[in-house]
Amino acid sequence: MSHDDTYHRLISLLDGTATPYRLIDHVPEGTTEVVSALRGHPLCQAAKCLILRAKLDRRTTRHVLAVVPGDRRVDLDAVRALFAARYVGVSDAVTAERLARAAPGTVLPFSFDPDLALVADPNVVAQPQLYFNAARLDRSLVISGTDYQQLARPRVARIAGLPTDTAGRMSAEAGSPVPQPGRSSRTAASSSAAWTNAWGRLPRS
Repeated sequence: MSHDDTYHRLISLLDGTATPYRLIDHVPEGTTEVVSALRGHPLCQAAKCLILRAKLDRRTTRHVLAVVPGDRRVDLDAVRALFAARYVGVSDAVTAERLARAAPGTVLPFSFDPDLALVADPNVVAQPQLYFNAARLDRSLVISGTDYQQLARPRVARIAGLPTDTAGRMSAEAGSPVPQPGRSSRTAASSSAAWTNAWGRLPRS
């Protein structure tokens, strides 16, 4: 499935279920903080997405699409406990794009791949309006958190860590660098945005 097919599959799902939604066109942008400002909504109403790999044992790995509010980080320890995993970390870029069926910065809070488990924090589905890039950098979509839960059917669990500004401030006060995914940190700054927090800043197209 191409990235364009992912967009059309989402729209077909919404239209086919008569789900109210609104499209927002904007300059190409995937970083959660920046695109939220372009769309004109509080950061907490953005759906941040991060694709993780959970090692259940030496032979078994599960891939997880974790969705948290835009102002929060993914709590890797919470995800590890949820799946009774030995280890949880950020998936590599190639695997993430294949499972998400979307380019970096455009990942949907929906799973269209049977090998990708979907988990959303309660604060995501509780949002009256939920915003995310619609498998495109230049177009976003907004639906209610309730409609999102009914359509996407995520496993709802508390997987959001500290707010991003709080985590950074605590690290600074402790005199240590802000934790980054892939290191020893147990929170990850996920982003439906350009996956920059997971794999480094990507070049603009």
